[in-house]
Amino acid sequence: MPPKRKSKKTPEDEPAEKQVKVDEAGTSNGKGKTPKPKKEDSLESLPEGTDTSFPKEFNPDKVTEDGRKSSLKITSWNINGLRAWMKGDGLDYLKTYDPDILCVQETKCSKAKLPKESEVDGYHAYWSSAETEGYAGTGMYTKTKPVNVTYGIGQKKHDNEGRTITAEFDKFFLVTSYVPNSGKGLVRLNYRTKEWDVDFREYIKKLDAQKPVILCGDLNVAHTPADLKNPKTNKKTAGFTEAERVEFTNLLAEGYVDSFRELYPNARDCFSFWTYMMNSRAKNVGWRLDYFVLSQRLKVDLCDSIIQQSIMGSDHCPIMLSMAL
Repeated sequence: MPPKRKSKKTPEDEPAEKQVKVDEAGTSNGKGKTPKPKKEDSLESLPEGTDTSFPKEFNPDKVTEDGRKSSLKITSWNINGLRAWMKGDGLDYLKTYDPDILCVQETKCSKAKLPKESEVDGYHAYWSSAETEGYAGTGMYTKTKPVNVTYGIGQKKHDNEGRTITAEFDKFFLVTSYVPNSGKGLVRLNYRTKEWDVDFREYIKKLDAQKPVILCGDLNVAHTPADLKNPKTNKKTAGFTEAERVEFTNLLAEGYVDSFRELYPNARDCFSFWTYMMNSRAKNVGWRLDYFVLSQRLKVDLCDSIIQQSIMGSDHCPIMLSMAL
């Protein structure tokens, strides 16, 4: 597998590992006071003997509840720079795991500067890049040519950073997104929660009205205390503020499911991102920021949702969804 590499991140890219102060005007309660800890802000004690494991590799024997085998494998991976990822043999992932679709986020590469090696036999490739070179960006490799592909969510204020690609297939829409980080000091918290999250949710709902949606990507939120190693000390850190978690809850409430938690509600240490600092990956001090979110009516087609923690090549690991579609 590709070797682990070092990276310089901009402050907005990923959660800071130490607590920062929040502007109370940006919190969701709007009362100027830090909200009291809620019951769900503490990890619940599970009964002795509870299975807290989760799958880290694809299992072809996993089937739907009604016994149907997987016919579709989709991988999502924040690769933290396309060119560096490719130099680290990142594309070997396609040969080794043979996903039907690979969605990548944080490509940091304009379309004009895509390496020739980014063209892969057997896959159609689609790219959305930021106006600023070396920032954000998304990509998609797919064996089956989509019915249609669109870029962005149709709003100029959100679409200059190359954060979203939507591919329409016969039975579903696939949306891959690199959701904006609220940033160090939560400088983009209001934009993230009061503008992006609201508009993105409406975008997904419009798609879902036509056919079911599979949403994947680095959604830059640890939804529950079980989705990061140190929830108590990160309540005011980008990715785990109350406002961000509430907005993700609001998305699910519109008729969607977090595929991983649907199958593995008691999973622990199920992280997909680790900072390069403090030997965090070796210690498994991380965050679950990468998701496959499904329209409710696709839940019957769900076989498995996997976090491939052993695969290096980025500060995130890939996640994989298997469906009987």
